[in-house]
Amino acid sequence: MFQVRIHGRGGQGVVTAAEMLSVAAFIEGRHAQAFPSFGSERTGAPVVAFCRIADGPIRLREPVLDPDCLIVQDATLFHAVDVFQGLKPDGWLLVNTNKPLAELGIGPVIDRLPKGHAVQVPASEIALRHVGRPLPNAALLGAFAALGGLIHIDAVEQAIREAFPGKVGEANVAAAREAYGAALEQEKAPA
Repeated sequence: MFQVRIHGRGGQGVVTAAEMLSVAAFIEGRHAQAFPSFGSERTGAPVVAFCRIADGPIRLREPVLDPDCLIVQDATLFHAVDVFQGLKPDGWLLVNTNKPLAELGIGPVIDRLPKGHAVQVPASEIALRHVGRPLPNAALLGAFAALGGLIHIDAVEQAIREAFPGKVGEANVAAAREAYGAALEQEKAPA
């Protein structure tokens, strides 16, 4: 089972990201579940959502405490909550930021992950260009598809189109494709 924890703020589409990721897994013939966890439901408040992907039925129902992957939609959360709690030593970290990861003050976490397992993508900027709003969720799912090949970009695109039909969906698909390319380039870049 592969477990993903998505951190963001209310209004960034954190819950929708987890749901679209689970749909992408279903499209690929896997079992998946997605669910949120949040306190006050207000714009800007920290929000966490979870997604589990497996080849067989998933019986767990508790929050993801030991994620294989962290998707961080808002890098300001590094100083507000313990985002990295439970991240597996061979886990993945995907951060929405236009800054190099070395500038975020999370060096010890990055240093303990395998080479290429910490990736930054300016998902909000990409979304702003394609969608007209800085909502990073679909773009980050495109970038996630580039990490380790668990979910393919075609399944992510189909899940986005199901969640957002029409022009909005196509704009989000374009953002996901661009972020997918950006993540692939970064993974291949020398350290």
